Amino acid sequence: MTSKLLKIQSRADYVEEVYNSLVNAICEGTLRPGARLTQEDIAEQLAVSRSPVHQALRLLKKDGLVQDAPGRGVLAAPLDAQYLSDIYEIRGTLDALAAKLAAGKRARLDRKLLERGCAASTSCNVRAMIDADMDFHFAVYSASGNRLIGETARGHWVHLRRVMGAMLQVSAQRESILEEHAAIARAIEQGDAALAMSLSELHAKRAHQHLIGEFEVLLQTQTLTADVKASVDEVLA
Repeated sequence: MTSKLLKIQSRADYVEEVYNSLVNAICEGTLRPGARLTQEDIAEQLAVSRSPVHQALRLLKKDGLVQDAPGRGVLAAPLDAQYLSDIYEIRGTLDALAAKLAAGKRARLDRKLLERGCAASTSCNVRAMIDADMDFHFAVYSASGNRLIGETARGHWVHLRRVMGAMLQVSAQRESILEEHAAIARAIEQGDAALAMSLSELHAKRAHQHLIGEFEVLLQTQTLTADVKASVDEVLA
């Protein structure tokens, strides 16, 4: 494993920290699709025992971020274009519903959400940009008053984080994302449910279209496997 993982500070239960460290590495692209992982390597780099690593890898398998490797260890799972397209369709529906409900309450989103997004974009810090994007959308989910929206979306966002991390490194779409967030926030605060819903649907649709448009670039920059390329070709056909 060629990526560098930061050591975890001493505490009793390391599973969550190991899990988060590996998720961040996969989403930020330091662990590329197809990268082989072993419990021994991870435990050594993170300075923890193999037990929490074993448990963290089980969670990652359940999430679909890693899969068994031939022989020994696991692989960072390849990006699946069709699966990601399906997720974006679900996300668009959830985002639109959340925005509609939030607008019905004339919810006022924290201004710092947009400020953090702008600061992250300016700094070109990929993890900060992903976190700022997630914070904005989960704020809308929370403002909707329907907690099932956020709970349902959370399982998909781990995969969205991953593709966002790859796209943000090769894309110039950052400014448009911030402008769209600001427009959605204004519509919600003004109580314009129809506009908030429409803007959220368009935001997700543009992200979906951008994903398809950029996937060939991602294939080149991340040296993905032939299996992934076949998946992309099927979606693009």
